[in-house]
Amino acid sequence: MIELEQKATIERLKKESHHRILAVQDTTSFNFGHHKATEGLGVIENNRSAGFFAHSTLAVSDEGVPLGLFSQDVWRRPKKQGKGKKTNAHQGLPITEKESMKWLNGLYETQASPVQVIVVADREADIYELFQEAQRTGTDYIIRATRNRCLKESPKLFETLDACEFEATFDIEVTRQANQEARIAELGIRYTSVTLLPPKNRSKDLQVIDLSPLSINVVEVIELDVPDGIEPVHWILLTTLAVDTLADAKDVVRFYSYRWVVERFHYVLKSGCRFEDSQLKSYEALTRFLALCSHQAWHILELTYQARVTPDAPCDRLLSPEQWQALQAHQTGQSVSFGACPTLEESARYIAHLGGFIGRKSDGQPGVKVLWRGWQRLQDLVAMWNIFHPPKDVGNV
Repeated sequence: MIELEQKATIERLKKESHHRILAVQDTTSFNFGHHKATEGLGVIENNRSAGFFAHSTLAVSDEGVPLGLFSQDVWRRPKKQGKGKKTNAHQGLPITEKESMKWLNGLYETQASPVQVIVVADREADIYELFQEAQRTGTDYIIRATRNRCLKESPKLFETLDACEFEATFDIEVTRQANQEARIAELGIRYTSVTLLPPKNRSKDLQVIDLSPLSINVVEVIELDVPDGIEPVHWILLTTLAVDTLADAKDVVRFYSYRWVVERFHYVLKSGCRFEDSQLKSYEALTRFLALCSHQAWHILELTYQARVTPDAPCDRLLSPEQWQALQAHQTGQSVSFGACPTLEESARYIAHLGGFIGRKSDGQPGVKVLWRGWQRLQDLVAMWNIFHPPKDVGNV
């Protein structure tokens, strides 16, 4: 099913006028420890609860709008044996046999894209083999660094950045987290070019990918004047994109900030689709159901973000005729003009109202959770609309 979703994403990119897109990767786990009868599950992070993992690669426009799924790998993790000292089951294995291969697989799945791809990922993707394969395949990337890597130049990466002057300061919106409110952060920014050296801890018999020095650009942003009790924004971003000007560096930071979209995608799967509440009895059945939920999740995200980016666009870009007609009739209580549909912003707010959104000035724009609730109600409205407005009647209006 995911293969069909990937094909649909590729076809969508061919029809639309994007000259580049972001392939945003992230991993989540699904906990089914409360479903004792479900068969075939592995364990998740705590090595006790039953469940499995999914690694999603989401296509996102360079304006931050979800466009579909490139891929979604799922796997089960066996329970670790032994007590006491933490074991590392992947120690001494080539990357092709490690879970970290998921990042390379996500890269490979983007190769069918008809437009330029920029892979975007968090610190877990700071893997030299990923950088090497991106160069080999001609794929750009923005990866948040976690390792103080050795450089052809000296000293190491972090020390090289410390020696650079900040080029400017600018503001960025930081989304709301579980333990802190959304805020506008003032960031200092600096950038430079370096040549990374391959890690020395790769024995020849484990190297399935030839590693060589890589020339890349680095952009660092650090939050200034951080409020008390708040973890500051501090990103060191490794990229193959050109960073010749301050504007280029700011684009790298902006693109990386869209990594949040794939986290929202996983959030919709859990809080909107309530995937972890599924009563299916086997791992195989759950993975098939996940593919169906994933289609709905990214579609809700697309509506959420597209309504913010192009609020005045007609809603028939994303909604079918019966969807926007039923929605408009319910919202206005009046007969529908079949020739003129609402805007995306109006439709998103209509759907959010169905989900309980009040729409006060202080409420801001509707989020994915309230839109998901409204979307479920909309399906009932559409079913009733189709009963009273068969297609032949609509065509005669």
